[in-house]
Amino acid sequence: MKESVVHKAMDETEVLKREKAQFEKMTQSPIPKLIVSLGIPTMLNMMVTSLYNLADTYFVSGLGQEATGAVNVVLSLMSIIQAIGFTLGMGSGAVVSKLLGQRKQKDADTVATSAFFAAIFAGVLITILGYVFLTPLMWLLGATEEVGVAVTTMEYARQYTRYILLAAPFMCASYVLNNVLRAQGKAFLSMVGLISGAVINVVLDPILIYGANLAMRGAAIATCVSQIISFGILLYMFLSGKTIARIRFESLSKKFAVYFDIISTGFPSFCRQILASLCTVLLNWAVKPYDGALAALGVVQKVFMFAFSISLGIGQGYQPVLGYNYGCGRYERVKKAYVFTLLFSTALMTIFAAVCAIFAPNIMSVFLDNPNAIKIGTLSLRLQCITMPLLPINFMASVSYQVVGSKLAAAILSVSRQGLFYVPSVLILPKIFELLGVQSCQSVSDFCSMLFAIPFTLAFFKSLNKLSEKEIKVARNRGDAQSIMQE
Repeated sequence: MKESVVHKAMDETEVLKREKAQFEKMTQSPIPKLIVSLGIPTMLNMMVTSLYNLADTYFVSGLGQEATGAVNVVLSLMSIIQAIGFTLGMGSGAVVSKLLGQRKQKDADTVATSAFFAAIFAGVLITILGYVFLTPLMWLLGATEEVGVAVTTMEYARQYTRYILLAAPFMCASYVLNNVLRAQGKAFLSMVGLISGAVINVVLDPILIYGANLAMRGAAIATCVSQIISFGILLYMFLSGKTIARIRFESLSKKFAVYFDIISTGFPSFCRQILASLCTVLLNWAVKPYDGALAALGVVQKVFMFAFSISLGIGQGYQPVLGYNYGCGRYERVKKAYVFTLLFSTALMTIFAAVCAIFAPNIMSVFLDNPNAIKIGTLSLRLQCITMPLLPINFMASVSYQVVGSKLAAAILSVSRQGLFYVPSVLILPKIFELLGVQSCQSVSDFCSMLFAIPFTLAFFKSLNKLSEKEIKVARNRGDAQSIMQE
């Protein structure tokens, strides 16, 4: 018994040492070095995840245009799963980084553990409901029953979805583990977990699709297995004591307020992801009259997601820096971090957009063999490249308000890009400009959401200036009081 108490005390001491070292790193290291060290692994993480989605599409494209279209349909379902995972993951991550900035270790453990078990419960619920309503769900997401083909888009979508639903609890929980790791500045550990899963998926795809002759089921099994392995690696990081915030059953909260704080903080992420799913569904319906458009726009979406992962990755590397420094009142560092991250991610997006615009026909040809589909996809991708460099402005504002606890502003910014601008665009523009309207929806939405985010950005900096001035006054008064006492 004594030994157990001693070991526990030693473990707690070790955790406190790691927590102190990490706090000093996040609040004292030079901003550019810190952002790059956290942002690059996260960006690579997101890019590799997007790459394996592209690889999935590439290998599946060999099964025909219907199979490629089915992958795009299932992408909507995965966006719903991601919406749940990101809500709990981004919410818990934002709260954890702020708590660690305030040196509240045990509270951080409670938030991380509660979000983890909530994600597993939500994932199991998605699995059950998905199996019960499988066919209606596929129809709702845009799957069709083509005439005169061996296997329809609907059947391919059902085959794929059965395995994705099995992986739903592991996917939801992985988003929590991943975000909590990043929130405490452990971006490299997060990268190891997700990249391992991505690599396994890419390796298994050709083996199962063509080698084992499992066709679409092979692609689905590869995704399912890779998600489970990725979950196992991420969970091991916590169980092996490599983290600051810990997953421990005894830390599971029974208080509603803890879950409400996590969900309300992560709600902007839910809005962002669920609207992405809705927009994909609306797009699937809008392109039905045009031959090859469903497959073409599906490829463009995945290339665009790869580009967006650059902005998302750097932005999520900035999140823990913001949380720690805002939590301990270092507002000047918050401003420097914001400006550097915005400029850095914009520069990267500009380079990527230029490359995509130049090589758009080549990119489409890798995934498509229908000349009409290649033509549709090429123009659509080039139109999106025009506004790609504008993406970080809206996303940075949204993440910043989310982390500091301004939930309403964060939610409004999150719904602006897809909800306020994309949904009206996809409903109105195709009726006026037909196919060109479909192709230009995302570009119009991104330009409008950038303009919409500018006043929020200025207001955020204004609030930081006020907080800085207040902090300076408090410090001066404290200094005056100490001088009087010394006298």
